[in-house]
Amino acid sequence: MNSLIIENSLEEEKQSIYSPEDLAFLDPAKVPSHIAIIMDGNRRWAKRQGLPAMMGHWKGAETLTRVVRAASELGIKTLTVFSFSTENWNRAREEVDALMHLFKVYLIKERGDMAREGVRLQAIGDLKRLPPSVLNELELSKACTAHCKKIDLVLAINYGGRDDIRRAFVAMMADFERGEFLKEQISEQLISKYLDTAQWPDPELLIRTSGENRQSNFLLWQLCYSEFYLTDILWPDFDEHALLQAIQNVQQRQRRLGG
Repeated sequence: MNSLIIENSLEEEKQSIYSPEDLAFLDPAKVPSHIAIIMDGNRRWAKRQGLPAMMGHWKGAETLTRVVRAASELGIKTLTVFSFSTENWNRAREEVDALMHLFKVYLIKERGDMAREGVRLQAIGDLKRLPPSVLNELELSKACTAHCKKIDLVLAINYGGRDDIRRAFVAMMADFERGEFLKEQISEQLISKYLDTAQWPDPELLIRTSGENRQSNFLLWQLCYSEFYLTDILWPDFDEHALLQAIQNVQQRQRRLGG
């Protein structure tokens, strides 16, 4: 009896998110390898529901879990999400503290599932400012999922595009002073190696939810040739079908890359 329950559970886990009809107009060969997302609209979603702002953030965290699973099924290899910006520290202290608690709970709650589902957790940003309890859980989740190879989930926490470039230049100057390279050797490729995202290719697609049209200091260097997909959907309402629609929309475009 117990073995039957386990087998049924495993079968449920293997069920596809998308049906063949869902994927009929998708070109698997043109699915982006790396997608970046600005997850905007949590607080507005909560306000429309008559709920406290933090309920929107909790709902947004649930959405992230679903979207990661959908992205993995579509063959996306890296998903970088704007989780907390360098500017977000300017919000009310109560909201910042609640967000830090949300990060901690999310990391603990999702750690096992990420490891089982092949999700390798990574993080970019100036992580030193995070509370020690959050940083400890982040490092533990990274260690527990280090072996995973299906998809990389990259949390941008205390991240700003300008700060990323600033920190890269500080590190470059230190290496230059040690004689690691000559100034004539400085190139775009060299600069990229000092950015937080050095181990991943630049995103082919940026998705921003909630109807805003700004880049908001996110991946300023890395998104220079990315396609932008803007949607009015608030992040908590974004789902696997919205993700599929974004990819299908971009597949219909002709990327010239300056040509």
